[in-house]
Amino acid sequence: MAGMDIDGQLEESARRVQVRFVTKLKPPFKAPPTSIAIPSNLTRFGLSSIVNNLLKAGKDDWNPEPFDFLIDGELVRMSLEEFLLAKGISAEKILEIEYIRAVAPRKQEEPSLHDDWVSAVDGSNSKFVLTGCYDGLGRIWKAAGSCTHLLEGHSGAITSVCVVNPRVAQNGADQIVATASKDRTLRLWKFDADDSSDQIKRIRAFKILNGHSASVQSVAANNAGDMLCSGSWDCQIALWQANGSDTADVVSVKKRKKDAEEEDPQVEEEAKSTLVGHTQCVSSVVWPQDETIYSASWDHSIKRWDVEMGKDSLNLYCGKVINCLDIGGEGSTLIAAGGSDPILRIWDPRRPGTSAPVYQFSSHSSWISTCKWHEKSWFHLVSASYDGKVMLWDLRTAWPLAVIDTHKDKVLCADWWKSESVISGGADSNLCISSDVCVL
Repeated sequence: MAGMDIDGQLEESARRVQVRFVTKLKPPFKAPPTSIAIPSNLTRFGLSSIVNNLLKAGKDDWNPEPFDFLIDGELVRMSLEEFLLAKGISAEKILEIEYIRAVAPRKQEEPSLHDDWVSAVDGSNSKFVLTGCYDGLGRIWKAAGSCTHLLEGHSGAITSVCVVNPRVAQNGADQIVATASKDRTLRLWKFDADDSSDQIKRIRAFKILNGHSASVQSVAANNAGDMLCSGSWDCQIALWQANGSDTADVVSVKKRKKDAEEEDPQVEEEAKSTLVGHTQCVSSVVWPQDETIYSASWDHSIKRWDVEMGKDSLNLYCGKVINCLDIGGEGSTLIAAGGSDPILRIWDPRRPGTSAPVYQFSSHSSWISTCKWHEKSWFHLVSASYDGKVMLWDLRTAWPLAVIDTHKDKVLCADWWKSESVISGGADSNLCISSDVCVL
């Protein structure tokens, strides 16, 4: 016997279950808490349609909103019936289903074209996006298509970029960023993040960091913003001072004449110390706590370093070249990494027998170039791959929440921006901004 579902559509005979939709969302996203009978063969799209019908009752101007659904804290990624069966949940009692706004971009900005591959991106400051490019230039963008500053000086491709001290309230005029390059150097730049001029400003570095003997692959700053660390093809991690100079370490001071005016001096500085232990390229470094640096390498290992002691306190091996690394999730302790296969792996170093990943996500079809945790969520992270796709993940399900395929070639870098946008750069020479991603 066919029945009518909540949409008023004819529904094939299906077992029906009593459900109550609940949410932590604020009005106008709160549905009535009454229980209703729905077909058990509905997937999240059908559930989303039901919730939208409940929400639009009495509202003429309601715009349908995509939702995701949690049962007992786990995201539903199959039909209700299949989910209940797989989890051994009884359908005899009223089932409580929590709904949240779907984590997927609702808007794609116009791509911002560069002159070569976009190899690095940092969105940790809400005022701007920092990019690094294979043309050797860094760029500051205040919005899609709106470049405000060009960072000139590297003689090779930029491989990594980093906003220094992004979370500390400061005068926008003193914003510092760092770039790493195949020219074996890092550079520090200072600019006014509040500058509203329409003219693109060309700036040169106030400090050049010399010491690596091969291409520098990654740069990261500590939370205080006074130190940097970098990883290189020379297999070493170098630690640098990010702010004022200690004259003992100043190698040379250069001045340049321009239109008969003398520019500010450009300081060259050597590393404060180095961390040695990797046997191949150090592809990624992060500095989440002042006393702890994490590194990933082409030698298949991830290391956690005690900065003060200069020794590694954790070694993880995954059997693959590792390209990218990030620390986040619950307690900012989970280690996410990707490399020379399509699998995004996550470890929890707090667990005994840490060598095995606690999560493995395998929806990409090529090498993973970037992974980045959402700063304010325990569950969400973004990954990018040479397969041309950016994927959004939630630890509560094995399938990606969203697949962003705005790039026409390999995606080389990605990050979050303003908590609700995903930014990415690739071999198509574009910076892409996917916005209105409702994570929180």
